[in-house]
Amino acid sequence: MSILAITWDVNPEIISFGKLGIRYYSLFFIIAFSIGYMLFKHFFKREGVPLTLLDPLLYTLVLGTLVGSRLGHCLFYQPDYYLANPIEILYVWEGGLASHGGAIALLLAMWWFARHYGRKHHFNFLWIMDRLGITVALAGFFIRMGNLMNSEIYGNPTDLPWGFIFVRSGEVLPKHPTQLYEALSYLILFGVLLFLYRKKLPSLKEGTLFGLFLLVLFAARFFIEYIKEPQVPFEQGMALNMGQLLSIPFVLAGTGLLVYSVLRGKPALRQAEQQQEKEKKEPLSGTKGTY
Repeated sequence: MSILAITWDVNPEIISFGKLGIRYYSLFFIIAFSIGYMLFKHFFKREGVPLTLLDPLLYTLVLGTLVGSRLGHCLFYQPDYYLANPIEILYVWEGGLASHGGAIALLLAMWWFARHYGRKHHFNFLWIMDRLGITVALAGFFIRMGNLMNSEIYGNPTDLPWGFIFVRSGEVLPKHPTQLYEALSYLILFGVLLFLYRKKLPSLKEGTLFGLFLLVLFAARFFIEYIKEPQVPFEQGMALNMGQLLSIPFVLAGTGLLVYSVLRGKPALRQAEQQQEKEKKEPLSGTKGTY
C-alpha cells in the first residue's frame, strides 16, 4: 500500500435536521442546474431567443434528467430487482442514478422541446443540443464530484500516490479516484466547448459541438471504466462492463455527427441570427451612389 495514499472519510451530509439532511450530491446537482440556467440565458441573449423559454427549458431538463437517470439505473443495472419491486423505482432518496439513462432521456426531452418551440423561434434539435452539450459537460463534473463526496463509484486498487482509501465504504486499500478522473475530463471538455462557442460560433457547423461532446465524454467514460470496480455483481468477468457497452453507441453517434457536420452541416447560428449577420455585411438597398 502506498504511504502517500489519501484517507477519504468525508461525511456526505453537509447538515442534517433529524431524518432529513442536505447532502453534497444534492447541492452539486442544484449548482449544476443553476449554472446551466445562467449559461443558457447567455446563449439566448446572444442569439436573440426569447428569455421566456428559459423556464420551460429548465423544467424539461430537470424532469428528463431525474426520470431518465433513475430508470437507467433500475433497468440497466438491476432490472431483475426493480421489475420485481417496481414501487421502489420511486425511492430516489435511496440513491441510484445512471448517466446513460439521463442522456437518453435528455435526447428525447430536447427533441420534444425543439418540436414544440423551435419552429416559431427559428431553432431545431441540433441547435439546442449543441448548446446543451456545453452545460451537460459542466454538470457531469459536479455530479462526479458528488459521487466523490458520497465515496461511491470508485476504481480498482492502486499504488499511485493519489489513491484514495474510502473509509466510509469499508475500504482499507487505496483505490483509483475514478470520480476525479471523470470530473476533470468533463471539466476540460466544458472549457473547450465553451471556448469554441464564444470564439468560433460564426464559423462552426450545426452539430459540431454536440458531436464533439458525445465523442469525448463517452470515450473518456469508456476508458476510465477499465479501472473502475464493477457496480453490480453481473459485471464481474465481463470483457466490457455495462457502462462501456452503453457508451459505445454514444461514441459512434458523436463520430457520425461530426462527419455529418463537416460534410453537410448547416451554419451553427440560428436562422434569425444568420440574417442579422448578413444584413450587417450588406449595404442597404437604394443607397448605391448616394452621399
